[in-house]
Amino acid sequence: MIWTAPPITRVEMPVTGDERTLLEGWLDFHRETLQAKCAGLTFAQLTERAAEPSGLTLLGLIRHMAEVERSWFRHRFAGEDVESLYCGDPDNLDGDFDDVDTADPEADFATLRREIELARAAAAGRSLDETFYHTHRKAEMSLRWIYLHMIEEYARHNGHADLLRERVDGVTGV
Repeated sequence: MIWTAPPITRVEMPVTGDERTLLEGWLDFHRETLQAKCAGLTFAQLTERAAEPSGLTLLGLIRHMAEVERSWFRHRFAGEDVESLYCGDPDNLDGDFDDVDTADPEADFATLRREIELARAAAAGRSLDETFYHTHRKAEMSLRWIYLHMIEEYARHNGHADLLRERVDGVTGV
């Protein structure tokens, strides 16, 4: 049996509520949108570089967002001592995008789902005003900023996923 990316039912994005409800709801909607863009595709389809000359793939986006979830919520905000998932080799800082030909998509999708749950746990009960120091940007940053950045990051990459999915099999509007 050939593995295909699983279907996903997206949550309805909230249209009212407090700031935390709206931020978490919109982030969850975008998290699920990326996975929905991949639903039903095989390994070959997920790793197809469908918008040349770019090497971007749908599986690369899944892997990248797992890396980003881990980095922002767990490493930077919560201060967990976690290593990079795919980008730890200094000679291959884009391993999340580049190393898809030998990847295990089932494991990569499970990793994304796990990192989302761990990100939720890292932020649970913490104030949106709570800050951490970002050493590269040399700035105090808040959990609120992370939510806004993650929504932006997913939205941008979901646009890429729209184009890739349409080029892979013609499906639009997912």
